[in-house]
Amino acid sequence: MALLSLENMSVAYDQHYILKDFNLSVEKGSLISLLGPSGCGKTTTLRLIAGFIEAKEGKFALNGKDYTRVPVSKRNFGFVFQSYALFPHLSIYDNIAFGLRLRKVSGAELDRRVRNIMDIVSLSGFEKRFPKELSGGQRQRVAIARALVIEPELLLFDEPLSNLDANLRVNMRVEIRRIQQELGITTVYVSHDQEECFSISDQVAIMNKGVIEQLGAPSTIFKYPKTDFVARFIGFTNFIGFDSRFESSEEIALRVKDYMFAVSKHPSKGEQLGKKGAIRPDDVVMGLLEEWEEGANRLTGRIKVSTFLGRSYQYVVETELGDFTVNKEMELPYQNGQEVRLLFPSEKLVLVE
Repeated sequence: MALLSLENMSVAYDQHYILKDFNLSVEKGSLISLLGPSGCGKTTTLRLIAGFIEAKEGKFALNGKDYTRVPVSKRNFGFVFQSYALFPHLSIYDNIAFGLRLRKVSGAELDRRVRNIMDIVSLSGFEKRFPKELSGGQRQRVAIARALVIEPELLLFDEPLSNLDANLRVNMRVEIRRIQQELGITTVYVSHDQEECFSISDQVAIMNKGVIEQLGAPSTIFKYPKTDFVARFIGFTNFIGFDSRFESSEEIALRVKDYMFAVSKHPSKGEQLGKKGAIRPDDVVMGLLEEWEEGANRLTGRIKVSTFLGRSYQYVVETELGDFTVNKEMELPYQNGQEVRLLFPSEKLVLVE
């Protein structure tokens, strides 16, 4: 059952639409991430849900109730900001208790809830410290605790890890997922970091120019992007434009010039539309000419650029159908100018619109 739904919502600044007829639903107890480049509308969507901005059109419903015109002060939502937004003059205990005091919670009940949430976010013992005495990760935990202690109906994150270093980001995203699952709280999470979103989300919505290009489980989007934009955004760098396609029960046959390719059909891939093939550099198989004969899903090329990546080498291979990027683990690298053959496995090649 959807706890939250946005129906045909539009947001505009000075007649310039950021969101137009936007639709989204979020299941109760799930974590959904809004992912996309700067300016795609993800933060606008989050601020719309929070009540910081109003829509020109459309309806926002929460748990079956119309929240479209409910002011932010009446929405029992927890919001975790990118900048933490802690009060520097208040102790950690008082920072976390701030929202409860605004709601007139006091005494034993306030103390119980503050100490309970501090235990959940692993901050017990830090009650008397001040924000300046904590690390970035600890401050982020305080911000999360302050958002959770009010027992919100919805938890909202606005790029909460962007100010942390790489190792701390990894640790914090694990903590965010642990806390969200432990409490079972419905969460909307905004980020431009795909690894961050894919690692913690039940569903990911990839946005482009105010539109959700694809919504689904992280593993499905990672393997089977539906559009050219989504494919490029999540790391597909090799594309082939086909002239024609023919479908059978098990595969889709495609032709470009004198080359034939096949794309396997699989329930996980869903319906594959369009006539553009996409494949990741790690999924292209490369070998010497004598290792494979010519055939379907194969191209002959020449090494144009070679780059050492540590565990593998990355090659740019020049072919009759354009340049392709290929990653290959090997002890002795191929040399620039060397002829090779590329194999595009039918189960790894996907069609995008």
